[in-house]
Amino acid sequence: MTTAEPRGSGLIDLSGRNAVVTGGSRGIGRATAELLARAGADVGISYRRRGEDARAVVAALTALGARAWCEAGDLAHAEDARALFERADREFDGLDIVVGNAGVWAPEDVAIEAMDDARWRLTLAANLDSTFHTCREAAARLRPGGALVLVSSTAGQRGEAFHADYAATKGAVIAMVKGLCVELAPRGVTVNCVAPGWVDTEMAEPAFGSGGRDRIARSIPLGRIATAADIAGPIVFLCTPLARHITGEILNVNGGSVLVG
Repeated sequence: MTTAEPRGSGLIDLSGRNAVVTGGSRGIGRATAELLARAGADVGISYRRRGEDARAVVAALTALGARAWCEAGDLAHAEDARALFERADREFDGLDIVVGNAGVWAPEDVAIEAMDDARWRLTLAANLDSTFHTCREAAARLRPGGALVLVSSTAGQRGEAFHADYAATKGAVIAMVKGLCVELAPRGVTVNCVAPGWVDTEMAEPAFGSGGRDRIARSIPLGRIATAADIAGPIVFLCTPLARHITGEILNVNGGSVLVG
């Protein structure tokens, strides 16, 4: 009979590190929070509306041995982002890792001439304002040796027809990474992003109906849609000492789809 392996005892050990994951109540955010906890980190998550889901994540993280907490708020609002990080100030003795994952993707195809201001501004607020507020608060707190990892997309690199709002915001996230990595480098903080393609999450589910799942899988060179765990692994890697000399990078985690779209 073997005993359970303690947290953080493997090649990737984040014991003693404190992390905040935005949009952590489901999908990529939840998978990332759980993997960080398994690696030994203590983790706080943000959520906007899904309180029950967020509390379930906290329970799962706690069961893994992590100090864990959740904070509600809409990070498109500066005051909510400030409240999240002030909570981190109270919960932790310092901050080492921030994963900016909160965001939206509207499944409806809308041509640019038909896109109204409401959709444009909603996507801008959810994907870009929230990232700006997260980065501003994170930059004021991350300790030397810390890591800031943002979530962009294939759309941010090659565009996405009928989703100009989403592509524009995700391209802007990449531009932020390129600038912030230089700003924060003198403090020993790395700044990177991952760029998923299609991921099997609730947010993407509307696109998978009526044969959509199979069509999408066939369009990806590796032949399958990513799981949330497929994205969480590279995110956590970028938060570890193994990636300490990597900064300003866009790590494509999309099965090669960025090359064939």
